[in-house]
Amino acid sequence: MEQKAVKDIKNEIENAADNEIESVLKLYENDPRKSVLNLIEKKRKQIKKLEDERIRIYNMQSFEREYENYELICGIDEVGRGPLMGPVVTAAVCMPKDIFIPWVNDSKKLSEKRRDELFDIIKEKAIEYSIGMVWQDEIDEINILNATKKAMKEAVNTLPKRPDVLLIDAVHLDDMDMKQVSIIKGDANSFSIACASILAKVTRDRMMDEYDKEYPMYDFKSNKGYGTKKHIDALKEYGPCPLHRKSFIKNLI
Repeated sequence: MEQKAVKDIKNEIENAADNEIESVLKLYENDPRKSVLNLIEKKRKQIKKLEDERIRIYNMQSFEREYENYELICGIDEVGRGPLMGPVVTAAVCMPKDIFIPWVNDSKKLSEKRRDELFDIIKEKAIEYSIGMVWQDEIDEINILNATKKAMKEAVNTLPKRPDVLLIDAVHLDDMDMKQVSIIKGDANSFSIACASILAKVTRDRMMDEYDKEYPMYDFKSNKGYGTKKHIDALKEYGPCPLHRKSFIKNLI
């Protein structure tokens, strides 16, 4: 009997349904060709990696399972507390229960490419989401912690539906009449908060890319507003732009 071509076996493996893939692999695991055995080994490594990822995501959803009796669980996170310029940006997102989106994690642990991919997936799969911002002038006026809390409230209050419980990264919000759960390192330990961290991070980073075109001397595209040497040197040479937080740069120039 003539052997099936390697390229056909590759297509068969790549197109097999999840409930059929193991039987397809077994069908060819005694094939004498090294190229076929390599295809099988590669696919089994991919399957194992995805199984490990399912376990990791399941463990990240422990807080979501703890509060599963609440209808709408909202994860909240921020980005931009440390930069010298621009807004602090927050995201509030309600994800379907028991959803599996591989590779979701604290946005700081992800590559820009991965964040961009997950940004679109999270927005598509979310029950609802919203973004909140407080800009540099108000940050100077009320301080960064209060500005962060205000931006978080804005994100929650502009959601289409009122959430029933808030999972928040290490912050408690005053004057909110729903249950709140403050989670230390929430962006790494809660799936919902990690999703929010990705939405907030990508939103702010894309804003910084646009501001870089307007103020190229500060290198916002690379530093995202943080106080790198190039950024601080530009501040000393050119002075601040309207986006800079005066309270953050007063000792730098």
